[in-house]
Parts: sequence; C-alpha cells; structure tokens
Amino acid sequence: MELFKYMETHDYEQLVICQDKTSGLKAIIAIHDTTLGPALGGTRMWTYASEEEAIEDALRLAKGMTYKNAAAGLNLGGGKTVIIGNPKTDKNDEMFRAFGRFIEGLNGRYITAEDVGTTEEDMDLIHLETDYVTGVSAEFGSSGNPSPVTAYGVYKGMKAAAKEAFGSDSLEGKTIAVQGVGNVAYTLCEYLHEEGAKLIVTDINKEAVQRAVDAFGAIAVETDEIYSQDADIFAPCALGAIINDETIPQLKCKVIAGSANNQLKNPEHGDMIHEMGIVYAPDYVINSGGVINVADELAGYNRERAMKRVAGIYDTIEQIFAISKRDNIPTYVAADRLAEERIARVAKSRSQFLQNEKSVLSRRK
Repeated sequence: MELFKYMETHDYEQLVICQDKTSGLKAIIAIHDTTLGPALGGTRMWTYASEEEAIEDALRLAKGMTYKNAAAGLNLGGGKTVIIGNPKTDKNDEMFRAFGRFIEGLNGRYITAEDVGTTEEDMDLIHLETDYVTGVSAEFGSSGNPSPVTAYGVYKGMKAAAKEAFGSDSLEGKTIAVQGVGNVAYTLCEYLHEEGAKLIVTDINKEAVQRAVDAFGAIAVETDEIYSQDADIFAPCALGAIINDETIPQLKCKVIAGSANNQLKNPEHGDMIHEMGIVYAPDYVINSGGVINVADELAGYNRERAMKRVAGIYDTIEQIFAISKRDNIPTYVAADRLAEERIARVAKSRSQFLQNEKSVLSRRK
C-alpha cells in the first residue's frame, strides 16, 4: 500500500500512529475531512491480520464517517480509530488512558466514541484524560444506550421511504420483513407494531425471534427465507453485504430500509435494485440516529433536542430521493452527492471568507 498516494487520492488529512509500550496500546487514528468541523468517529478494537489491514480499515471507516456526519447535517467531520488487539483478552485500564492522552494531544481535531469491541467503561477511562470523547457514563453527561434512538431514526426514515414508494408514509397494514431482532431492531419493531404493521422476523438467536413473536405477533421464518417473503418493506438489521447477487432475485419488496451497516455488497447491487424500482434508503443515512444522538452531547446533552434532530432523518431521506430523481442516479449515489454538496458549499464559503479577510488586511496596509 502506497500510503501517501492513497491518502492523496481519497483526500485524507491525517493519520496518527499511537503506541504505548507499558500498556501495549497500538492504535491508528485516521482523520479524513474536517471541513464541517472536528472529526467524530468511534474507536474499534479488533484482531487484525496485519498492521496494513488495520490502517486500511481505519482509513475506510474514517471516510465513511465524513459522509455519514455530513449527510446527517452535523457540523462534524469524519474520523475513526482502530486499536489492534483482542477486545476480550488484551484490554487494560492504562491502554485507554494512554489513548485518551493521544486524543487530547490532537487539541479537538478528533472526538471519539464507542464502536465494535469497545464499551462505555472504556470511554470513561478515555474521559479521565480528555473531554474529546462521547458515549461516556450518564454521570458524565452521556446520552445513554443509543439503540432506541437509532431505532427511532430508522423508523422515521422507513416512513419517508414508504411515502416515496406507496404515496403515503403510513405503515399501517404494511408487511415488513425484519432481518435481525437485536436491540435496535426490537425497538424498531415496537414502533412498527404500534402503527399497525404486520411483522415477519428472523434471527440466528431464536430467543430474540420468540420475543418478537410473543410481543408483536410477528411471524417467524428461517434466516435464509427472509429475502423471499411477500413483504412491502425489507428491513436489514443484522449483517452487512446482504444485498447481493444471490439475494436480489429473491426480493419481492418495494422498499429496503433497515439499520444494518454496508447493506450493499458492491456498488453494482445498488444499481440493480434501482433498476428494479426498489426504493432504497441508504444505510449510513437511515441509521445515523446514534451518531446524531452522541453528537448532541458536545453541546450538553438534551434528549428532546436530540430526538428532534433524529426525526430529521425523514427529511434527509426525502432530499436523497429528490437528488436521485433530479440526477437520474441510484439513491446510494444520491446520498454521497448530498454529503459532498454540503461539504463543497461550506468549503467554498470558508474560502470566500478567507479571501475577503486577506483583501481587508491588504487594504489596511
């Protein structure tokens, strides 16, 4: 991997390699773009096959956060951290305190949060060394468990997608196939059930399935049967890459809207469902309620304000559909365009401001 060439090609700003011999910390902080504000993105701890793989993952995830934060309307850029190690066996308190000191040294350019392999307790340890961290314990002003808020955002985005597909955002009487019934999806099912939707559910965890059957009268199906259900809406809420060559021919739905990350296995699969006339709510937009929620902590958390902003996912999804029709492009491309256009507007405004400042200084001389 030609690192500087890769960073130049994809317009990354900064890559920070962090190590602390005492604690065993080996971390990579990637900052993609800070045009809109400080980079916000979680800290992932994972057992990577190589250091190069860890760097590539940090870079890829950081760019994804730039787009996610921009599309969500946040005044935040994109960044991400990966810590190399087994989250079950390699953690220690000093590791996260040392990492917190590295974050503090960036003077606010990067703000972290929980991610795969890290916990609220880990964020509390980081918080001992820096204020540039979200998702800490409630006693430090945290917003708490993000799952219900993420679910609310998915629910609002699904309603916007339903309006695009069916002419009304009402989900009453709609059949919705939900893949995965974890924390986010279960709360989503609560919203859907309350509105009168009919639920079909699946999960590798049979207890989670039974819970949804008992609570919502959902119909349970096997994991490989969820794609072919006669459903109005398919809600992927588990694995990524599930929109692919094998599953697309099975789909009978008019809408795909769910909380799972990276739902499209490859970009061409987004093209395929677009050509089929399926309304797709891009995953990183519809599931952005969590990041919107933790971002509110930066101003002193106010749940009412945060939930109002999360409800705005409805409007954002509508904007994406408008761009899709305006430019005759699939919605996954339209989501990127929405983010890029917002970043470009701010960058242009900032450039013009600096030029004006230079002009004023020049006249004063």
